[in-house]
Amino acid sequence: MNSPIQILIVEDEMIIAANISLQLSSLGYEVTGIIPRGEEALLHIKKHQPDIALLDINLKGEMDGIETAILMQQDFNIPIIYLTANADDINFNRAKATNPYAFISKPFKKLDLQRAIEITTNLLKNEDKQSKKPIVNTEEPLVLNDCIFVRHHEKMVKICIIDILYIEAERNYCRIYSKGKEYLIVTTLKDIDQKLPQDHFLRIHRSFIVNISKIDEIATTHVVVSKKAIPISKQLKSELLKRLHTI
Repeated sequence: MNSPIQILIVEDEMIIAANISLQLSSLGYEVTGIIPRGEEALLHIKKHQPDIALLDINLKGEMDGIETAILMQQDFNIPIIYLTANADDINFNRAKATNPYAFISKPFKKLDLQRAIEITTNLLKNEDKQSKKPIVNTEEPLVLNDCIFVRHHEKMVKICIIDILYIEAERNYCRIYSKGKEYLIVTTLKDIDQKLPQDHFLRIHRSFIVNISKIDEIATTHVVVSKKAIPISKQLKSELLKRLHTI
């Protein structure tokens, strides 16, 4: 028998949180906790990592839901579903940069909650299936001084170093994001990090390498590259600041 999906609720309106918990339980899901603050949620997941996190965007306290999600994603690969009563453009774009699986607008019905979670669990199942597919082409990228050649649609495609924005790890793959295009390659982030020219690139998180010259903003917990919020670990933030001072 499969164990039930475990869901964490991060919501500071306790009546709403309790109602969500009852609805989730009636649908057969297991609630790992009801947490009112982002900083408390980060402590909770270190002991009880859920399969899915329901995060209210407008949390009270030191961090809102989006900042909580960014910190959460530094150490854990937990799918996010946002709850919001006011999805203005600024917060929507901030939230979108964290790659959530769904948004639920308050007030919502039980069916809205059920469908959002079912869509998320289906996406997770498909991701697991894709990660288990046999790899037909294992040709590694060819890294030169000013460019990378990668296999793309049965051809070797040239990507100029200066055009690369950032690289994201996806298990045993890496996704290279460049101006207007992205490429999925068969290599680990560690391997490509060792081959890239170190004067241009820095690994700022276990899942991300950035082109230093493409950084638009540096915040407390993340950097922004081409409107994408990318988490940065504390120990590597000082290294990044040193590198920026020497450019």
